[in-house]
Amino acid sequence: MDQQPDNPYGLDLHPMRGALYDELHSRPFQVIPSPSRLTFLAVLCEGVSREQEFEHFQSIYALFGQQAPEEDGVCFEADFGSVRVRREKHLEFITYTFVNLDVEFCSDPFDCSGISRIPDSWLKAMPGTVVVSFHVAIEDARQKPEPALPGVKSFFEGMRLVGSSPQDGDARVWTTFRLHSDGFGRFLIYNKKMSDSQLGRLTQRLMEIETYRLMALLGLPLARQYNPELGAMDRRLADTTSGLATNGDLDEKELLGKLTDMAAWVEAVRAKTTFRFSATKAYHELVLKRLSELREDEVSGHLTITEFMTRRLTPAVRTCESVSDRLENLSRRIDRVSDMMRTRVELSIQGQNQDLLASMDRRSSIQLMMQHTVEGLSVAAISYYMVGLLKYLIEALYNSGVDIDKSMAVGISVPIVVMVVWFATRRIHKKFLKLAIEKVDQQERDKNDH
Repeated sequence: MDQQPDNPYGLDLHPMRGALYDELHSRPFQVIPSPSRLTFLAVLCEGVSREQEFEHFQSIYALFGQQAPEEDGVCFEADFGSVRVRREKHLEFITYTFVNLDVEFCSDPFDCSGISRIPDSWLKAMPGTVVVSFHVAIEDARQKPEPALPGVKSFFEGMRLVGSSPQDGDARVWTTFRLHSDGFGRFLIYNKKMSDSQLGRLTQRLMEIETYRLMALLGLPLARQYNPELGAMDRRLADTTSGLATNGDLDEKELLGKLTDMAAWVEAVRAKTTFRFSATKAYHELVLKRLSELREDEVSGHLTITEFMTRRLTPAVRTCESVSDRLENLSRRIDRVSDMMRTRVELSIQGQNQDLLASMDRRSSIQLMMQHTVEGLSVAAISYYMVGLLKYLIEALYNSGVDIDKSMAVGISVPIVVMVVWFATRRIHKKFLKLAIEKVDQQERDKNDH
């Protein structure tokens, strides 16, 4: 067997071996210097093909005079000198991180951003729907001291601040978790002791927290939309169950129709919400994981990022979980009531079958009595005709010269003929009855064998 350069021992390697090794390195942390400016976008690509989105990404290379990659991948980092662009593919969205290193002439943290040098035409042509958008301003507190709190607040247009000192106080982070006048959120990071690699990891965690927070909240409008309808549906089912328990004269067909309609509605809502609510739970768990990695210290007088998320995001996620649980519970209850209705209908059908069998048994008894009556009449009729035939035979014998008493001969033949006819009729009746019994027994044996 031919040996490949990466397989000098000629081992039989799994075809996915290289991809499995590369998977853990597909999204490396960025190395971000301070000071710098970043802009982060998370784009939902519903209704947009991956090819169309990748072609748009390729076009940014031409804008900066570089050769674009030919094949799509999970993560790309494009370095255009003082501008860097990072694109990552996720399950249901794509993220862009724009890093602007040319911040010498920025008078305050948010005068310039990561997209300051990105052409507006390229941004406007971006396919998909932007869900997450915020700027990150990184300042070096070792070169430029952190301003007083009123100065920091002015960078956020006077909004209420959320602040923390992550990584055991090696940095200071300020944000509001709100949109500002430019339509973007804002994060302000003051680097006190962190290296560029540590700063890149911290920034990545903050961007993921904000992204997963907003992605988790996508399920909240669905929960608010269907929660009142679930209440109404729950009351309808309760009324139906109460009527089933107290009212003996129900229209089973109409009630089963109502239950079918309710079950169809619940399944339709579950189909619309199951993925979204499951994603909300998964994103929330990711947020909690990233928060634990921040190792925050409190900034006096301000909520930390963890406290803010715990107080604001967790209740929203619990609402989604509650609606999801109510849907599952309602579905199970409808199934149980439907089973009760089916049991009720089956019992009703069994009662009708018993009445029908009893009626058939009565008719069979009457038919048997009539059959015995008819058999008696048949014996009399057959005997009458046979005696008539014998009478012709006796007269023929008498006319041929046989000396017999015609009247006596006919009289003697009557009881004999009646007995013979009766005996023959009984034999025929018993024969057919035996055949019927044997047929029934054979059917039972065949049924038991199967």
